[in-house]
Amino acid sequence: MQFLTKVREQNPLIHNITNIVVTNFTANGLLALGASPFMADSHEEVADIAAMAGAVSLNIGTLNPHSIKAMTLAGQAANAQGIPVVLDPVGAGATPFRTATTHQLVSDINITALRGNAAEVANVAGDHWEVKGVDAGQGSGDALQLARKAARKLDCIVIATGKEDIVTDGSTTFLIANGHALLTKVTGAGCLLSSVVAAFLAVAGERQLEAAAEAVSFYGVAAELAAARTEGQGPGSFQIEFLNQLSLVDEESLRRLSSITRVPESLG
Repeated sequence: MQFLTKVREQNPLIHNITNIVVTNFTANGLLALGASPFMADSHEEVADIAAMAGAVSLNIGTLNPHSIKAMTLAGQAANAQGIPVVLDPVGAGATPFRTATTHQLVSDINITALRGNAAEVANVAGDHWEVKGVDAGQGSGDALQLARKAARKLDCIVIATGKEDIVTDGSTTFLIANGHALLTKVTGAGCLLSSVVAAFLAVAGERQLEAAAEAVSFYGVAAELAAARTEGQGPGSFQIEFLNQLSLVDEESLRRLSSITRVPESLG
C-alpha cells in the first residue's frame, strides 16, 4: 500500500475522454482523490494533452464518430510517450457499433489496462456474453478464466469488476473483495473507477499490476466507508459521502480494510 500516497504527492494530470453522463462526477472524483483531471476531446488538442498527461482514460459510454477519433488520437499520442492508457468499454457487446469500436481501439492503441464488467471484457476479447444495456453484464462462464484469457490475448492488465473484482495480467491475478452494492446505484461509478485506476497507473512505474489492484481496493474501501456513514439515507447521500471518502481514506485505513488476495496460478 503505497501508490495512494504517491498519487497525492505527485498530483498526476489525468486526461479523460469520457461520456457526457459522467464528466462532472469523474472530474470531482479525481480531484477528491488528489489527481488533476483534464476533460477534453477536441481533435485539435487531444494529442498534445495526452502527451503531457500522467495517464489517459478513454470511455465509450456516449459513443460517436467524433469521440472515436479523439480517443484514437489521444491514445496513440500517449503510446508514443510511454504514458499509460486505460480503456473503459462501456456496453461492449450491446450493439455491433460498440463492439466493433472497442475492437478497433484495442487494435489502434496499446492499452495498458481494460476495465469493465465480465461481459464487456468478454466482448472486447472476442468472447460473446449477453449484454442488456450499458450497465448490465450478464453472462455465463468462469470470470476468472475469462479475465486471464483476455489479458493474455490483449496483452494488457484486465480489471473485471463484479461481486469480487479481478485484476490480472494473464499470469499474476488478484481478487479484491472490497466495495458496496450502492455503487451500482450511482451513475458513473464504474467510469470513475477507470479514471482512478489511470491515476494510480500514472505513478506506478513498472509496478502497474500492483497499482491497479490497489486502486480497485482503495475505491472499494471508500465505498464501504461511505455506505456505513450514510446507512439508510439512499444513493444520493452515499454519492456525496463517497466523494468525501475518496479524499479521506489514507494509507493506514487502506492497509486495515483492504481485501486483496493473490490467486494461485493453478486456479481458474
